[in-house]
Amino acid sequence: MDGPDGPAGAETGREIRAAIDAAGGAIGFDEFVRLALYGEHGFYTRTVAERGGSAGRRGDFITSPEVGPLFGAVVARFLDAEWERLGRPDPFTVVDAGAGPGTLARSVLAAAPACAASLRYVAVEVSAAQRERHPDGVTSLPDLPNEPFDGVVFANELLDNLPFRLAVYDGAWREAFVIARPDGTFAEVLSAPFDPLPEHLPRHAVHGSRAPIHTAAVAWFDRARSMVRSGSVVVADYTAASTAVLAVRPFREWLRTYRGHERGDHPLRAPGTQDITTEVALDQLPEPDAVRTQSQWLQRWGIDELVDEGKRHWAEHAARPDLTAIRMRSRISEAEALLDPAGLGAFTVAEWHR
Repeated sequence: MDGPDGPAGAETGREIRAAIDAAGGAIGFDEFVRLALYGEHGFYTRTVAERGGSAGRRGDFITSPEVGPLFGAVVARFLDAEWERLGRPDPFTVVDAGAGPGTLARSVLAAAPACAASLRYVAVEVSAAQRERHPDGVTSLPDLPNEPFDGVVFANELLDNLPFRLAVYDGAWREAFVIARPDGTFAEVLSAPFDPLPEHLPRHAVHGSRAPIHTAAVAWFDRARSMVRSGSVVVADYTAASTAVLAVRPFREWLRTYRGHERGDHPLRAPGTQDITTEVALDQLPEPDAVRTQSQWLQRWGIDELVDEGKRHWAEHAARPDLTAIRMRSRISEAEALLDPAGLGAFTVAEWHR
């Protein structure tokens, strides 16, 4: 589990090695991920000019909002329904957690939801470079708000990117730590057996089995839920039903890296130059009030109606199409991508209500 730093990740490599030295020779895998993604020179904290990580066709991966504005239009419908369910609070706060450059915010605002007059849209993004790209009309923050509110926390592909501990079965479950070799590359070492055993890990496993421990995701969720006085926390991500399910799968299936829209290298190689993600084991979070595939969730909140509207508009304006007509026609291809059962449509949308 090693490899040289790529040129773009040299600063991140130095930062990680300094942290290893300061910790006495090893850091947890979660701290390695934190520094690789969110350290001073991490994948998400470098500027665009420094080739920082980003979503979109010119970035490193495509998330649902980057497919096109249709996803945001459906989210706007859900927000209107929540606003009504809560008795039309004013302000109605929507926290877009892990907002990136604000793509979802733009689409939601462009959809002109009924709750717009009461809407306080908060785009939370740890990267200052990404916050600079947020649209007008939103409040940009580096972290969740500190005061309780009535509304929705919507986290699209956030939990998979939060630092996670890594458990490895080697006769017993042990925690993976990261060390620096003399040549500057990184390698894995294992701790003594867990005592006590984390509750979600299966008692026995095949030698070499691995599983994530979502300490940071659980902490984020607990804080997000505590801030919602009335409303919902909604998480859209790729998930597994349980930690045990992940433990029996090859770990490179659920612990993935991405760079330039392609799968990246081993997670310990070239830190800072690639995304590091994990499927989220739902049993480590409180039981949701509702769990659907993204395809089911989008259909519940009217994606088919929006596509039909787009088809009608295009049919009426196809002879002399304007920009609106072209955007309406694009809803067809956007829906195909968002509902794809082998792709984004298979993502999980989990909801917790107050």
